[in-house]
Amino acid sequence: MLQQTTVPAVVPYFARWLETFPDVRSLARAPLRRVLREWQGLGYYARARNLHAAARWIESEHGGKLPREEAVLRRLPGFGPYTTAAVLSLAFGKACPVIDANVRRVVMRILGARGTAEPKHDKVLGGFLEKVFPADRPGDFNQALMELGALVCRSRSPQCLACPVRRACRAAREGTQEIIPRPKKLKLETIEVVVAVIEKDGKLLLQQRPAGGLFAGLWEFPGGKVETGESLKAALRREIREELGVGIVNVRRLTTVRHAYTRFRVTLHAFRCRIGTARLKPGLQRQWVTLSALRRYPLPSGSVKIVDVLTGKATRGPRP
Repeated sequence: MLQQTTVPAVVPYFARWLETFPDVRSLARAPLRRVLREWQGLGYYARARNLHAAARWIESEHGGKLPREEAVLRRLPGFGPYTTAAVLSLAFGKACPVIDANVRRVVMRILGARGTAEPKHDKVLGGFLEKVFPADRPGDFNQALMELGALVCRSRSPQCLACPVRRACRAAREGTQEIIPRPKKLKLETIEVVVAVIEKDGKLLLQQRPAGGLFAGLWEFPGGKVETGESLKAALRREIREELGVGIVNVRRLTTVRHAYTRFRVTLHAFRCRIGTARLKPGLQRQWVTLSALRRYPLPSGSVKIVDVLTGKATRGPRP
């Protein structure tokens, strides 16, 4: 959970996760939909799918016990160099240096290494860590380095006077700690999206996204991107015709919500509407769901905000 997510955000999810899935067996035997639902809000849903797949593999191939061998762990879904080293050192006391974003920043400053903090530098950084890695308590050493980066050697306004390794830090001696590592240039793509909250017989239509790609396996209201020069309602009618093969009537604005994802800043325009008697064309898996049951389905964060409006837990937002 801590990959790409801060500790304060993770803590309540972690506690609830352990209540729901207290061991490998309970996670392995849970349906994927429930796993994604418990993960909802943390983002990067591939992590949850990998965790579920790894639990099933551990349960079926290793009797529910986590393997201790590096080569075996690396075959588990989602187990790259970072996760493998973390498990080996924290769980089994093996001398395996962990390199995450925080450790990468700490070591780059100690060495005075210029450039952006990217995995391409990990071979050099790992070589340094192997030289200073202690023979005992490897898990504590890894956690200390990660905490040092998170709390003291921060990306902005590093607390150098409080740093226990400042005398060994080249960046601190040279006064370059504010520019090492060089920040990555992150440009968010701005997208406008329209979605249809289609009502029929007291239920609302949800469809499941494909198994691969963005938000894989999550459920959402049908819709899509607004094309250049299109009005919102024209875009909505086009998208629903393309996706579902039907026209929509009684179109009424519901809300506009905004949400930022990893690479996107999305403005989501939701409209209530109905469809006629025409049958939906074959396509993605779909369900007609009561309002009270919407929260049982794993949804992207933007769709959750729409559900909040539908259930009276949020305001309707500004008019587009």
